[in-house]
Amino acid sequence: MPNYSIVSEFILVGFSTFPQHLLPAFFLFYLLMYLFMLLGNLLIMATIWSEHSLHTPMYLFLCALSTSEILFTVAVTPRMLVDMLSSHRSITFVACATQMFFSFTFGFTHSFLLMIMGYDRYVAICHPLRYYMLMSIRTCARLVSWTWAGGSVMGMMVTLIVFHLTFCGSNVIHHFVCHVFSLLKLACGNENSSVTLGVILMCVSALMGCLFLIILSYIFIVAAILRIPSVEGRHKTFSTCVSHLTIVIVHYSFASIIYLKPKGSHSMDSNTLMATTYTVFTPFLSPIIFSLRNKELKNAIKKSFQRKFSPLNS
Repeated sequence: MPNYSIVSEFILVGFSTFPQHLLPAFFLFYLLMYLFMLLGNLLIMATIWSEHSLHTPMYLFLCALSTSEILFTVAVTPRMLVDMLSSHRSITFVACATQMFFSFTFGFTHSFLLMIMGYDRYVAICHPLRYYMLMSIRTCARLVSWTWAGGSVMGMMVTLIVFHLTFCGSNVIHHFVCHVFSLLKLACGNENSSVTLGVILMCVSALMGCLFLIILSYIFIVAAILRIPSVEGRHKTFSTCVSHLTIVIVHYSFASIIYLKPKGSHSMDSNTLMATTYTVFTPFLSPIIFSLRNKELKNAIKKSFQRKFSPLNS
């Protein structure tokens, strides 16, 4: 049986190139964002669980989205925060593979859930009379299961492809996580370029496929909304899509900034900061957008707080 790697651990450069006196400030800033993201998503999940009026397909998907967001950041952010204040930034071969698997799994699950939520809005607006038949609880549970299964398959495929390569040279990863393209640069052998191209095509095909189906859903949604005679009716119908559409724009915009930027045009420090927009900043914005832009959820959170604290006030 061949020995696939003679590297037993990797060194994560991360924020070590930044001035040391700035690291505590970065640590506190990203820690507060991480804690806010956790509390915001847990609040959304608890509100959906406790409010019977929110036991609908749209909020079931939102609950699953919050779960995937929490798990994605748990796979990435704690390690990043620890390394900021640590001089020992090594990560074992197995731990690196595990981190990559979970980050890809939850990242792709997140994209698949956004696609399913777009389909949910399409059915609700374009086929309102058949909505509860097409989006039954069983159907929704099956769709959520498929998104998690799809994310797991993508995560496993990428991880197996990358860690099947031989790493025999430098073990320094110029990133704060086990980033796939940073790892591919460290691999030896002639097949490295073909593997890199294969990983890119696989990831881009999945993400662009999701985006294409979301855009297609919204083309039909906009067409249906334009047929509504009253301005108030059009506004009320479109308002049910605003939070989802905003998250899609934020999600794909930050992903594009990171993965489609010109190579070699940024310093290592600026690349590190740009990477945090997708791993930290996007999950931080998500609960804010959903709680502020979704009127029904916002009212349910207010009602839940009033129920909790009104006995104390009285």
